[in-house]
Amino acid sequence: MDRDLQRYLDDLVTTARDVLGDDLVGAYAAGSVGLGAYQPGRSDVDVALVSAGPLTGDTKRALVARLRHEALPCPARGLELVAYDRAVAASGTPEPGFEVELNTGAAMPFRRTLDPAGRPAADGLFWYGLDRSILHQSGLSLLGPPAGEVFADLAPADLRRLLVEALTWWLALPTPPGDQPAPGAEDAVLGACRSLVRHRDGVWLAKVAAGQRLLDAGERTDVVRRAVAARHGGPPPSGAEARAFQRRVRDEIAG
Repeated sequence: MDRDLQRYLDDLVTTARDVLGDDLVGAYAAGSVGLGAYQPGRSDVDVALVSAGPLTGDTKRALVARLRHEALPCPARGLELVAYDRAVAASGTPEPGFEVELNTGAAMPFRRTLDPAGRPAADGLFWYGLDRSILHQSGLSLLGPPAGEVFADLAPADLRRLLVEALTWWLALPTPPGDQPAPGAEDAVLGACRSLVRHRDGVWLAKVAAGQRLLDAGERTDVVRRAVAARHGGPPPSGAEARAFQRRVRDEIAG
C-alpha cells in the first residue's frame, strides 16, 4: 500500500477511536483500496466505520470535525467516509441506513449528512447498499473483525434493483454531445463493466479489471477496449458511445 495512504488510514483509525471509544467496532477500507486498485492522484479513499449502536448528534458532529480534510488532511483526491450502526451493517438492507456520511478533500466538494433523511434522492440512494456489498466481499479491515463477518451482502433482487438504479442515475447525467472523445466517459463505461461482471459472475472487481474480464471473455464491444486503454493514456470513448453501452448493460441486468 502507498506509504502516505497507510499513514493516513492509521491516523484516521486513531482519530475515530478517540471520538467513539469502545463504541468503535471496526474500520474498513472499501472502494479502490479494498479492491486493490488504488491509484495515487486519481483514486478517492473510501472508508466505512462501524459503531456498536446508533450515534448521538454530538458524536456525529465531533466525528466530522475531527476527520474532515481541514483537521486530518487526506493525501488522495478526497475521503468518502460512511459510519454504520453494526445492526445495519449486518442486516443486508438495501436502504442507506448510515449514521454519518462525510465527503471531504482538497479536490472534492464537501458533504456532511447526519441522517439518511437528509440525503437528497436526486443524488442517489443506491450507493450505500452497493458499497456494503463490496465491503462484504473485499473490505480491508483496518480495525476489528473481518469485513465479511460484519457486513452482510444484498439479496439478489435488491442487488439487481440497486444496479439498475445506479445505471439509470449515471445515464441521467449530462454528457458532451457528438462523437468526439469525452473525458470521463471511460469511467462511465468501466463502472458499467463492474456492474455487469457482478451481475454475470457474482464478483466485484475494480473497474479496469472488470473491463478486462469482459474483453477476455469475448466481449466484442470496442468501447470497452478503448475505455480500458484510456486509463493508460489513450483517448476516451465519446459520451454517446458510453451511454449506449450503459443502456445495454442496464437492459441486461434488468432482464
